[in-house]
Amino acid sequence: MEQFKTFKGIAAALDLINIDTDMLIPKQFLKTIKRSGLGKHLFEEMRYDDNGNENPDFVLNREPYRKAQILVAGDNFGCGSSREHAPWALADFGIKVVIAPSFADIFYANCFNIGILPIILPKEQVEQLIAFSQNSDNPQLEIDLEAQEIRGYGNAPIHFPMDELRKECLLEGLDSIGLTLRDSQKTINSFESARYASQPWLQIARPEA
Repeated sequence: MEQFKTFKGIAAALDLINIDTDMLIPKQFLKTIKRSGLGKHLFEEMRYDDNGNENPDFVLNREPYRKAQILVAGDNFGCGSSREHAPWALADFGIKVVIAPSFADIFYANCFNIGILPIILPKEQVEQLIAFSQNSDNPQLEIDLEAQEIRGYGNAPIHFPMDELRKECLLEGLDSIGLTLRDSQKTINSFESARYASQPWLQIARPEA
């Protein structure tokens, strides 16, 4: 997983609540176990008509939002099923940050596992960012995870809360497996050594180091 670094990106606004995982990636695209190739189907039913033509009114079909890396939306983002394909589709499109007043718990956790930063802000601040995105000629925001700040929308930086462990994992580019492997030398190996010392009969089955 790539390390999350401070970056500037175009912010696209979806002023909707309850954006569910079926809206993010419809069920017919869940056959794959690959993370690539899903971005073109992100918001499939909103981006395209029945003939596969782009809907010109949808934000991600308009400039400069075609290259958006930040999504700003309403309450309860990512609700619905627990499908991991939803954050996969966002990441494959190029989205690195999703800002909303609240997220569905499973979707929120899945984002961290693939390097997407979900930011929870009060509704009033989200509405300010939505207005900025919709009305600015250059709707670009700067996201500084280390300082936990959003900058660039014309007002004072917005500070956002973040769990310290999840922040550390994003900064270091660690998913759950990577975090476990990082700590294996000092935690897993020391546990095994202590166990073999207290239960020496297990030495017979101990694998070669």
